[in-house]
Amino acid sequence: MSQQVDPSRIPELQAIVASALEAARAAGATQAEADASLQRGLTATVRMGEVDTIEYHRDRGLAVTVYFGQRKGAASTADIAPEAVRETVAKAAAIARHTAADDCAGLADPELLAREIPDLDLDHPWAIEPEEAVERARACEAAGLAVDKRLTNSEGGTLTSHRGVRVYGNSHGFLAGYTSTSHSLSCALIAEGGGEMQRDYWYSVARDPLALGDLAAVGRRAAERTLARLGSRRLDTRKAPVLFAPEMARGLLGSFVGAIRGVSQYRRASFLLGAAGQAVLPAFMQLHERPHMKGALASAPFDSEGVATRERELVVDGVLQGYVLGSYSARKLGLTSTGNAGGIHNLLVDAGPATLAFPDLLKRMGSGLYVTELMGQGVNGVTGDYSRGASGFWIEGGAIAFPVHEVTIAGNLRSMLKDIVAVGSDVDIQGSIRTGSILLGELTIAGE
Repeated sequence: MSQQVDPSRIPELQAIVASALEAARAAGATQAEADASLQRGLTATVRMGEVDTIEYHRDRGLAVTVYFGQRKGAASTADIAPEAVRETVAKAAAIARHTAADDCAGLADPELLAREIPDLDLDHPWAIEPEEAVERARACEAAGLAVDKRLTNSEGGTLTSHRGVRVYGNSHGFLAGYTSTSHSLSCALIAEGGGEMQRDYWYSVARDPLALGDLAAVGRRAAERTLARLGSRRLDTRKAPVLFAPEMARGLLGSFVGAIRGVSQYRRASFLLGAAGQAVLPAFMQLHERPHMKGALASAPFDSEGVATRERELVVDGVLQGYVLGSYSARKLGLTSTGNAGGIHNLLVDAGPATLAFPDLLKRMGSGLYVTELMGQGVNGVTGDYSRGASGFWIEGGAIAFPVHEVTIAGNLRSMLKDIVAVGSDVDIQGSIRTGSILLGELTIAGE
């Protein structure tokens, strides 16, 4: 097989998927689906000016799922030669014959499958050689280290470039694929001063390498963030407003999305159980899903089951309009797939008149904690209890007073989401959830 990963491989992968589906039919399966992919990437990391690692990634794979009535079996392989494809199908069929029937098992409903595959501008290959990747990573790190003599060490500058091609098909006649890319640049530095050491980082990620942040700017931003943490203090335990930086706010809303996923709902393991039609956010907030944004990191023409993705208003005036569903979870709930098998596609946060520039957010908060880093996994998706280690800055009189570390912020997600006071205009577009900073009215801050 060719070593290239580009659109020319789509017909080849389509033939592999088609052969898997035919083998499943010959084995007696009533339904089948297959997903074939090729991935290729390069990662170069430089630490203190010296090459730390150069990794070259090349992966391929085929996943097959077969249904005998409503009995399901699945198998996968990294070998996509014809004989391996037949063996993988045979293994999936053998598994299906020994599983119990599930009345919700099966392919996505045929009428929901994508009929047109829009060009979403997801493929921007970068013919970068390892030597150039190393030099770019080195320049990024060097720009950061040059900012201040207190920057005494580094966890490295890293550049990554990735390209993949994926084809999905099923026995309903769906067979389509597309290519996509992702490129990133990051830098993590360590500063020393006053008898303490602090670490921080910055990064840039994009589909198009031309859209990556300037490499020197990424390094300098990492340096500024690291230096700002020197002199960190602990706080006395108190209750106060908390402002989440955009990249932290994305995680907060990620917990919300997890609670309204179909699997959380039908398993009755969600703090927002049965919340469709209820107010879950303040009335000034809207959440829009926009899967067809050109070049966005979470754009997709169809989900992992071939269901067409579509624009959707997930929250209107604070009220939840529905859940995030794939076919199986939709059937368990007596609903219809929303094209979210595999995840959410570009969730946009709109706070209308409650959208403020960052300086205005600080003034609105007055005094409180600005969180720039979270640690630990203290989020209970069933009860909504939230408790995570945090660091950032104490805000006094609407301005940054001093850095803070070794505190814990705690609350309950259901009340936290409804206690959102304002959202920043400093929107982070480097993920599947696009949001600015989020200001909460009050959380418990546990310190000394």
